[in-house]
Amino acid sequence: MTGKTHILGGITASLAYAQFTNHDPIIMLGAGVIGALLPDICHSGSKVGRKLPLLSKLINMVFGHRTFTHSLLFLVIVATLLNSFVPNEALKAGFLAGMVSHYVLDMATKNGIKLLYPLSMTVRFPLTTRTGGAVENIVFSILALLSFYFGYEAFSFYL
Repeated sequence: MTGKTHILGGITASLAYAQFTNHDPIIMLGAGVIGALLPDICHSGSKVGRKLPLLSKLINMVFGHRTFTHSLLFLVIVATLLNSFVPNEALKAGFLAGMVSHYVLDMATKNGIKLLYPLSMTVRFPLTTRTGGAVENIVFSILALLSFYFGYEAFSFYL
């Protein structure tokens, strides 16, 4: 999936998760966007890879694309680091929701992800699409609608 779809996926996931918590939806939304972009640090052409090119190239050289940074192992490491150093629960929850949304979206692509890294098994859904294709545009539109719905619900107390 492209960066814009991952961003919208992070927004949707974090706002949906905010429905089940008392966490601040604004914090969760921002953290969800960052969490949704982080797994692509292994790709130098990604939004986060372009911001941190040396780190991105190093991670890609060591692990490759859609391996370690797209795995449950990486998710657990990030969750452990967040629990150790970040006291804000909304920030942690939003960040992890964004990461999970990234994994789910990439499992819907033909290349899939190495979810169980270091095992070499690729995980993908039975029906997949090509990154940047027409189906991704449909997924993007559905995520946009869902983000408006969850956003309205999350922020209705401000109205």
